[in-house]
Amino acid sequence: MVREPTPAAPHPVRRHPAATRTAVCREPTDPPRPRAGAAHHEEYAVTAAGAPAPRPTTDWDVVCLGESMITFLPDRPGPLAEVPSFTRAIGGAESNVACALAAAGHRARWVSRVGADGFGDHLLAAVAAYGTDTTAVTRDPDRPTGLYFRTADDRGAARHEVAYYRHGSAASAMSPDTVPYAGLAATRVLHLTGITAALSDGCLALLRDLTAPRPGRPLVSFDVNHRPRLWQGRTDGPAVLAELAGRADLVLVGEDEAAEVWDLHTPEAIRAALPGPRHLVVKRGSRGALAYDGRTATEEPALTVDVVAPVGAGDAFAAGFLSALLRGLSARDRLRHGHLMAAAALTVPGDLTAPPARAHADSLAALDEAAWGRLRLGPGWTRAGAAEEVRVP
Repeated sequence: MVREPTPAAPHPVRRHPAATRTAVCREPTDPPRPRAGAAHHEEYAVTAAGAPAPRPTTDWDVVCLGESMITFLPDRPGPLAEVPSFTRAIGGAESNVACALAAAGHRARWVSRVGADGFGDHLLAAVAAYGTDTTAVTRDPDRPTGLYFRTADDRGAARHEVAYYRHGSAASAMSPDTVPYAGLAATRVLHLTGITAALSDGCLALLRDLTAPRPGRPLVSFDVNHRPRLWQGRTDGPAVLAELAGRADLVLVGEDEAAEVWDLHTPEAIRAALPGPRHLVVKRGSRGALAYDGRTATEEPALTVDVVAPVGAGDAFAAGFLSALLRGLSARDRLRHGHLMAAAALTVPGDLTAPPARAHADSLAALDEAAWGRLRLGPGWTRAGAAEEVRVP
């Protein structure tokens, strides 16, 4: 829930690699154009030898493209037929990532289409309140902003229900002809998800165009985000998602998700099926996450979290991982920041919340293995100095 915020072969596994700086993106297609008054950000390009080299600042750290909708959250548990009232919020995987990154101090932009209606007004205002740029979002006078209702249960639970009202939405009309490509330029990372690919033929054409190999393409991040309901009536979902993932530079996928979509059941099998992306992150639920950088794999256990609502963790993890990648942190720290950002989302009622201050998160990510394993995070832990919520017995 969004509240009014204040501001091929097995690979070796390393659990704690040295904290070396890593390259995060290629040179942009267009020359960098610094924003007036923008703070300096240290950035890196990938040389032919794979070593990092400094380059000037671009306009955006991350541009996220995809549909966001008005979300109606139940005021109490139970099936939709028995929930008497709902609280209005916003929901969208890509805007969730953009908002979390903006709140964490990165220059983030969200690109999409919304209706020229009151729901579109609210959606734009709520996303912008996190510090996310929305100036490249197009208003559609003929198509509405999408809506959905959901129950309080976890998405994977048998009792979980979602009622989508997004057919014919403004965002489903995204295509190479309707999305301004200028709004996607001059970014270090372009973040996409498999949700967009399922919305319409035009949306799929747009993702195929944006993931096509070309000189100067920014680092393309792709979260598989398989939503079976969106692929109902189609048989090409697994092939489409594999195609898009194979063209990306960074792929995030759940181990259970890969099993459902591609019948791949281990990180090694997933890596063998997706050899192209330099970075591959396999989320393993309560067992933690494993990240490949080339052929080297790093694994980090999940944190113990006093969960308030089991929603938003996947998008938050992606934001935390991307934040650390943008900062040139080690593979271990990328995973740890992903876990910490996910814990921030899990300890609030809705999908989004203000992340921990960077120094606070860095101090936790720097804990030794034993102390990290003993961490237990509860509601309010993101407040710096909230010792009662960050417990290391």
